[in-house]
Amino acid sequence: MILKTTPESEATGLTAAIYDDDLNSLGYVTTQTKAMAINPEVFQAFEAMLGAITASMDLRRYELVTLAAARAIGSTHCLLAHGAKSLKAFPEDELAGVARDYRNAGLTRAEVAMMEYAEKLSGDATAMTDADTLVLRGHGFTDREIMDITVAAAARNFLSRAVLALAVDLDVPPVLSPELQEALLAPLAARRPK
Repeated sequence: MILKTTPESEATGLTAAIYDDDLNSLGYVTTQTKAMAINPEVFQAFEAMLGAITASMDLRRYELVTLAAARAIGSTHCLLAHGAKSLKAFPEDELAGVARDYRNAGLTRAEVAMMEYAEKLSGDATAMTDADTLVLRGHGFTDREIMDITVAAAARNFLSRAVLALAVDLDVPPVLSPELQEALLAPLAARRPK
């Protein structure tokens, strides 16, 4: 990334508070956080929005939507970061199966439909119609739940695309085993031209 980020030792005010959040939750400040903290007010607003989204979603549902969106976008950053966060909702072997092929990983049909929706939104939102929403409704999702799924995927698009556009250096969370890293990134590797 060519933009200059604030070193941890020089961070003050809101930037220091943002860095402290990473230090307290992860033990280090991610390169994504440093990049987004160039405009700390926007990053703070994004975090507040995520808080409002996740307040009404369980962790498992939020992480499945996030992983599907990051996969469709091609965001290595978000796949690895949320792979690490997803370990709070999934055993590693189950998460690896979801990462490799969520359609055949033992998820419920409703969870698969939710992930397909998030993937479609993140790949080509202009192709979406009422039929996409009706699929979710057919799986028992309420209007509020459909809205939450939609804005969770859209929020991932915001951060993932910003990080990709800025060519932010990649962090590999230390809690990810090499096997889980490979599983999380396998769908992206399969899409690359040979």
